Amino acid sequence: MGAFSRTVGALALSTMLTTIVSFFAEASAQTIDQLRSSKTLRLGYDPGAPPFSYVPPGSPATAEPQGYSVDLCRAVADQLKEQLKIPDLKVAYVTVNTVNCFDTIIENKADLLCESSTATLSRRTKVDFSIPIFIDGASFAIAQSGPRDVKQLAGKKVAVLPGTTTEQELRRALTGTQINAEIVLVKTNQEGLDLVEKGQVAAYFADRATLTFLLRREKQLANLLMADTYLSIEPIALALRRGDSDFRLAVDTALSHIYRRGEIVQIFKGAFGPLNTPSQLLAALYQIAGLPD
Repeated sequence: MGAFSRTVGALALSTMLTTIVSFFAEASAQTIDQLRSSKTLRLGYDPGAPPFSYVPPGSPATAEPQGYSVDLCRAVADQLKEQLKIPDLKVAYVTVNTVNCFDTIIENKADLLCESSTATLSRRTKVDFSIPIFIDGASFAIAQSGPRDVKQLAGKKVAVLPGTTTEQELRRALTGTQINAEIVLVKTNQEGLDLVEKGQVAAYFADRATLTFLLRREKQLANLLMADTYLSIEPIALALRRGDSDFRLAVDTALSHIYRRGEIVQIFKGAFGPLNTPSQLLAALYQIAGLPD
């Protein structure tokens, strides 16, 4: 290779590296710049994922979403007002579902995903996650006389939401135990529980916290119960755009302050009921995940 060719190659490589560095620098500052410009933090939420994010049945179209993750994101927004010096920062809500939730973040239609997403390595190839906000596990609801263990599902139909880690764990469990069960994909948690109540499926699989909330709330589901089996133990976190390190640090700082000041307990009680308190495992998570300044 001649001197001219080496020079051209070096210049091309230098330009490419400069472009890459510039790209990541812009991505890092993107969300915070948007917040300062728009004065609005966009929160993605799933209206059918209680107790993490939901809209109560029969609510007017203008009703704000509720739930543990949504309330926590609102508290994060309050922290960001002070931390980023945007005192007039507002909150806007963006509806998502289990199919499009991460695309909403990737396509810059929302800034934070405030529902029940499990942080996984495969998902981290598409989005980033905050420090954990909850620990949960997949389980299943059944009728009073229904199967109490995965091994008893052979030859039966079971329901689950598509695109969730629960679906992945269910398929893995059935394959690992060589159980031949038919999986029925449903659109909402309520649809899955209704199928169990009508006897059209033997079990509905979902996050244990979600099932506990729904079974307690719905009087018509009094004849259903939750199996003792755990398919998994999963860390739930807030998803945000990948590579946006400044915004991720701001969110983690806000969460850490919320944890360490004890504000998280009131948020928990607001979502799960005033008589409930975080489990020892969850209390330990708040202590460990809440980073010191």
